[in-house]
Amino acid sequence: MESNKDEAERCLSIALKAIQSNQPDRALRFLEKALKLYPTPRVRALIESLNQKSSSAGDRAQPSENTRTTHRKAGNTPAANGDAGGGEGTKGYTSEQVEAVKRVKQCKDYYEILGVSRTASDEDLKKAYRKLALKFHPDKNHAPGATEAFKAIGMAYAVLSNPEKRKQYDQFGDDKGQAARHSHGPGDFHRGFEADISPEDLFNMFFGGSFPSSNVHVYSNGRMRYTYQQRQDRRDNQGDGGLGVFVQLMPILILILVSALSQLMVSSPPYSLSPRPSVGHIHKRVTDHLAVSYYVAETFSSEYSGASLKTVERNVEDDYIANLRNNCWKEKQQKEGLLYRARYFGNSDMYHKAQKMSTPSCNRLSEVQASLHG
Repeated sequence: MESNKDEAERCLSIALKAIQSNQPDRALRFLEKALKLYPTPRVRALIESLNQKSSSAGDRAQPSENTRTTHRKAGNTPAANGDAGGGEGTKGYTSEQVEAVKRVKQCKDYYEILGVSRTASDEDLKKAYRKLALKFHPDKNHAPGATEAFKAIGMAYAVLSNPEKRKQYDQFGDDKGQAARHSHGPGDFHRGFEADISPEDLFNMFFGGSFPSSNVHVYSNGRMRYTYQQRQDRRDNQGDGGLGVFVQLMPILILILVSALSQLMVSSPPYSLSPRPSVGHIHKRVTDHLAVSYYVAETFSSEYSGASLKTVERNVEDDYIANLRNNCWKEKQQKEGLLYRARYFGNSDMYHKAQKMSTPSCNRLSEVQASLHG
């Protein structure tokens, strides 16, 4: 922890300058970073003070919502003019949105974040996520901390919708949550259980794309990026030192190293479901039972025959069915999300488009299951 003290002091210095420049959101972001690196009573006091000011500002802003909206349409606000001070703080928000963000931050577990019981079904989880994701999306909710709340909601659903992760979370989640809250502060209990998909990708999967707004761009890899956040991140990075960059990159470097070592230790299967010239899997074969195509190396026939060949083909079919199930789930989620989004915005064209969406993986999976039981 002592090694982070200098970096925490640097973050505190940047936050104090941001407070003097009337940039509360930027100040709060660096204060929270400083708190994680090296918690001190002074940093906690400043965070509480900024949160109280944000809350009171939201209460005062609610009666003049119409006036503020009119000003934004006229292009008289910093956000409309694209000023350098853009961010969450330059856009209007209501006291209800501020209170909603506070509620999420004060939640003790994933179930409380989604507002469901521990016995909630998959459908209950989906309904809760759809409602909250639209409510807290950064392009609809500009209250301080809304982006973090949106991420927490996505993380909660991604973990609880995965049967294995949910089982682990039910068994160890509360213990890890207590430790994380003591170590990092409120709202960080989810660090012990992280999802395999980002909140932005999860939203795209559910709603068939990004939230409709000029502030969001969807690149070819399907990840959402917020333009106002990019501008702010560039300004923040100008003040980051080499140590901060190294600390941020360290988990990625460790992950790459562990992944490389695991690949060296685990032998790859003698087949691929698609051609892989890099490992010599270019010769096509078909399984006897389900007629699934797979590709092998030139020496495969001499190495596998009889019982060993049947074992390989059984593994091929298992992998094929697993891929179908995964793709079918994605197709259903995208179709259901688009239907829900169409109803939410009253868009009949989008609704008809969603109804016509095909689910080829689901169709093929039904055929395979029928042949297995036939």
